[in-house]
Amino acid sequence: MVKSTSKDAQALFQSLRSAYAATPTNLKIIDLYVVFSIFTALIQVVYMAIVGSFPFNSFLSGVLSCIGTAVLAVCLRIQVNKENKEFKDLPPERAFADFVLCNLVLHLVIMNFLG
Repeated sequence: MVKSTSKDAQALFQSLRSAYAATPTNLKIIDLYVVFSIFTALIQVVYMAIVGSFPFNSFLSGVLSCIGTAVLAVCLRIQVNKENKEFKDLPPERAFADFVLCNLVLHLVIMNFLG
């Protein structure tokens, strides 16, 4: 039973890997940006756990900025993906402009929250 489970896991990993290899480069770049943003938020949480959270607004602003940016990047990835039928008529330039505008609003709110 253990061998079949490990073989199933390896087959699943191989199928995911081969499917992701067919992903366009622009979507892979967006994926890397999302991973970087989440990783930065995790580093901030670990730093807060080790050092402390004296200016809690600063910690909260940094983490929310990273998570908000990651969410907006996922929305951009959904809109730019050619296989998504909901956003077929939306040009990628418009999706990127929406991403930039929403990031601007997000970071203005974050800067206001800092005080």
